[in-house]
Amino acid sequence: MKRTWIVLVIALALVAAACGGSGDTATPADDGNAVACGVDDLVLKNAGTLTVATGEPVFPPWMEDDDPTNGEGFESAVVYALATEMGISNVEWVRTEFDAAISAGEKDYDFNIQQYSITEERDQIVDFSRPYYSAKQALVGFNAGVVGEGATVADLKELRFGAAIGTTSLSYIDDVIKPSTAAAVYNDTVDAKSALEAGQIDVLVMDLPTAYYITAVEIEGSEIVGVLPGLTAAPEELGMLFEEGSGLVPCVNKALDALDADGTLAKLETQWLNQAGDITVIQP
Repeated sequence: MKRTWIVLVIALALVAAACGGSGDTATPADDGNAVACGVDDLVLKNAGTLTVATGEPVFPPWMEDDDPTNGEGFESAVVYALATEMGISNVEWVRTEFDAAISAGEKDYDFNIQQYSITEERDQIVDFSRPYYSAKQALVGFNAGVVGEGATVADLKELRFGAAIGTTSLSYIDDVIKPSTAAAVYNDTVDAKSALEAGQIDVLVMDLPTAYYITAVEIEGSEIVGVLPGLTAAPEELGMLFEEGSGLVPCVNKALDALDADGTLAKLETQWLNQAGDITVIQP
C-alpha cells in the first residue's frame, strides 16, 4: 500500500510539472501561434465584424476628415490592413472619450485605437496589443529652413533647443544632439510652447504624436521641421487597447507581426506620418 501511494504521488507531481511549465513558457493568451486565429475562431464582439473604437473627434494624420471609415490616416489605414490580414471583411467603428476607455470592465468593442501609449499603469486594468507604432522625436518650429535638406544630427548643434523637464525629449537633446548651447528646460510643455511662440528658442523637441497635435491644433503657424532618428532611450510605443483578458489579443498580435514583416506598417508610416516624405527625416 505504501509503495502504491509513493508511485501515485510521483505521478501527480509529474503531471503538475508538465502542466505548470516554467515562467518563460508562452501561453495561448500571449502567443498567437498557440491559438487558432482563423476568421471563424476569432473572439469578436460581433461575429464576422471587427468592432473598433476611436476618439470623438479624430485628427490628421491619424485619421482624416474626422471619418475613421474612409481608411485614410495612419491609424485608420492600419485597422483596415489588420482586418484584411485577419480575414475580416467588415469593420464597424464606434466613438469613445479617451479616458473612458482606460477603465476596468467589459468593453462593447474589440479594441480601441487612438494613440494609446503602452504603460505599466494602464496595463494593470486593460490589455494592449504589441506596438503598432514606436514614436520618434520631432522638431517643432516656425521655419522649416532651420533644418536643411539631408541634415544630420550633427548639423543641428547650433540651434536653440527647448524641452520639458524630465522628458525623453530632453534626454535626446542632451545625450544625442549635444548642442553647443545647453537646451532651455521648462517645467512643462505649456511653458515650452510659450517659449517657442515668444522666439526664445528655435525648435521644441517632443514625441511625434504630440508634435502633430500641437502643430495642427495649438500653435498656429508652427510646423514639424524634422523627424529625429531613433538612437536612444526607449521610444513611446502605441498599442491597441482591449478589455482585460481579451481572447483577441494574440491573434491581433500575430496579424501585426505579419504586417510588420511584409513592410506594410513601415509603408503606412511613411505615407501618413512622414507625409510621404514631405517632412524632413534627419539622418544619424
